Amino acid sequence: MKILILGAAGQIGQMVTDNIISQTDYDLVLYGRNVSNRLADKADERVAFVDGDFEEFDKIKAALAGVDAVYLSYVAGDDLISKLVKLLEESGKPRFIAANIPDIYQEVTGPFQKWYRKNTGETWKLPMHKAAEIIEESDLDYIILRITWLYNQDGNKNVHITTKGEPFVEAQVTRQAVAQVVVDLLTGKRDYHRESLGLGEPHTDFKKPSFY
Repeated sequence: MKILILGAAGQIGQMVTDNIISQTDYDLVLYGRNVSNRLADKADERVAFVDGDFEEFDKIKAALAGVDAVYLSYVAGDDLISKLVKLLEESGKPRFIAANIPDIYQEVTGPFQKWYRKNTGETWKLPMHKAAEIIEESDLDYIILRITWLYNQDGNKNVHITTKGEPFVEAQVTRQAVAQVVVDLLTGKRDYHRESLGLGEPHTDFKKPSFY
């Protein structure tokens, strides 16, 4: 397997990279702005670097050569997603895992709803909602990850996964948990296909994240 991570320099992108290196024998292509310098500590015989931004589709197209799956570690709007989906469909339809945010289907409920909508807005009216629609209407083997408010806690990979149509109540989740879910999806340990998944930490149906 060969995995392309778009936005590899972000915190979750780096955690996914570390997990893939330690938990699998997969090859990696790390794509992002100046990643060859910023992620020099990830250098490995199984890791290739491509320096570029999200608008350099010629570089992304070249980076897709031989790739089995793509993880977009960035919450993109419909303009970028429409171009990226078209590129992926023309490039052999690799598996596609894309980050997004909750409430694009108005699914956030419970005590968390008021605070979330006050601080994030009506996300079902934002470009992230249209981006999800574009992915869902594609021919790709996709996963959309609707990720609640993030924090770091080493060793905490607790996660509650909900599917589209189910209520979303969790106020927080660790980046470590999200990164592990991504790797579990890539390895088949979690067997979801053409799904929009909500990621939250169990028992965090708070009024707001505990770190606020």
